[in-house]
Amino acid sequence: MPKVYTRKDWGAVAPKRPPRVLDRPPDHIIVHHTASPNVSDTSRAHAFALSRQIQRFHMESRHWDDIGEQLTISRGGYVMEGRAGALAAIGRNELVVGAQSLHHNQHTLGIENEGTYLKDDVPAKLWRSLVEVCAWLCTAHNLDPATAIVGHRDYNDTDCPGDVLYRRLPRLRKEVARKLGSDAGPPEDDDTDSEASRRAFLAQHRHRGGKHRH
Repeated sequence: MPKVYTRKDWGAVAPKRPPRVLDRPPDHIIVHHTASPNVSDTSRAHAFALSRQIQRFHMESRHWDDIGEQLTISRGGYVMEGRAGALAAIGRNELVVGAQSLHHNQHTLGIENEGTYLKDDVPAKLWRSLVEVCAWLCTAHNLDPATAIVGHRDYNDTDCPGDVLYRRLPRLRKEVARKLGSDAGPPEDDDTDSEASRRAFLAQHRHRGGKHRH
């Protein structure tokens, strides 16, 4: 399990209402980007401030009960618990319902990755943490990374997680599989036949709406 800083660590405020917990695991891991500036501050203090900023925006501007995502990764690679109860639910192979993918919150778990990846590449520290977090989640929830790891745009009409990070998802699945010992092949950046099949399946379940950067 990667080092995950708790809500207490980063100074979360209490949610407006207790989290909703489902006694079943998620079936997909959704990769997001925060669509925020690609800052150079990679400190832990900045990572904690990022989580507080996201929570404040989600609760005050979007009027949600709490921060939307279950996990957040900073550009410095720090991993933070998001929605209240998320860590405990993962440990029980359950799902805390978030607010991170319209019409799909009751079966998915979301990871927010700090930055905007429409053109810029993903920092190495963030990438390493994302691989580690996805491997942990696939183990905890008995998920196959080849089919479970998706981008926000696979479910909603959005730019998220950015063109660059989205193009990296096949590589992410491959690296997670290698970490789990289920794939001895080299990481791949290009789409494969299985990737095309996965996207065709997801296309049947997408909700189309107005396009957003996040």
